[in-house]
Amino acid sequence: MIIGSLKIIFFLHDNRSLKGKRKVVRSMVDKVKSRFNVAISEVGSNDKWQKIELGISTVGNDRRHIDSSLNHVLKFLDSLCLAEIVDSEMEILLKKLPQTYS
Repeated sequence: MIIGSLKIIFFLHDNRSLKGKRKVVRSMVDKVKSRFNVAISEVGSNDKWQKIELGISTVGNDRRHIDSSLNHVLKFLDSLCLAEIVDSEMEILLKKLPQTYS
């Protein structure tokens, strides 16, 4: 099993409130969920109105597919132009599962 995770940090330039931030986060999350087969959630900076931290993850058995999927999500979020990406970190983990016999 291969697990891919992506953390993206965004900066909101023209935002003045947590309510405005929530609107942008909800838009990003909904658009990614409707377009990609990944899990996505806000994972930090919940009380900062100009900073968004999103975590995205996916699981599969092909490293290239996982890597490609996460890169497509990153490019898609950047293309939305809702906030500036200031940092991103991708990690791919290989998890060996114990063999079960039936």
